[in-house]
Amino acid sequence: MKLTKFIHSCILAEDSDHVGLFDPGQFTWQSGKFSVDSLDRLDFVMITHEHPDHYCEPFVKALHHKFPDAMYFSTHEVVSKLKSLGVQKALSLSTEDVTVSPLAHESMSPLSPDPSTQNVAIHYKGKVSHPGDSHHLTSSKEVLLLPVEAPWGSTIDAVRMALSLKPKVVVPIHDWMWNQEWRSIMYDRMDQFFNQHDIRFVKPNDGESFEV
Repeated sequence: MKLTKFIHSCILAEDSDHVGLFDPGQFTWQSGKFSVDSLDRLDFVMITHEHPDHYCEPFVKALHHKFPDAMYFSTHEVVSKLKSLGVQKALSLSTEDVTVSPLAHESMSPLSPDPSTQNVAIHYKGKVSHPGDSHHLTSSKEVLLLPVEAPWGSTIDAVRMALSLKPKVVVPIHDWMWNQEWRSIMYDRMDQFFNQHDIRFVKPNDGESFEV
């Protein structure tokens, strides 16, 4: 499978059968690094929750305009929003290729009141796991998309979760907050650490594909 990271938590996943997109969020949309016009195919769009860094309506509208038959998977909240935009192929249920599991969003207290927005973990084609905004995923497929920085969690919590899950590959996501110098430093440190535990750590460059 070929993956491409496009800012923060947005990941394009391609294999010989399908093209899937995780979390088309605002940071990706505003960056201009992702071009909907460059896509020839889109089968699945997977949105872990409704926060704008994961769900951006202009982004979704552009995707739906070009690929009206794409299937969308998300929380009940997001599915309702999608249908109000005219996206009828939207589910909060699992299928053969996409597993949707409720997973509580990490607390934002005291910055924001609890309970927080709905959040889901998404497991894609038995290969890739995305926990959304959570460091409490209890099982992972071979490839873990790991949120490494957030106002609701820490890099250390992320590393501890990944170590407990023992995926074969870790791909860092949710790191828009880091400048490039700090991102390089932290990628190198995590690469060294996970290598000691026989886990491959990918150091992605936005818009550049890699195989997993």
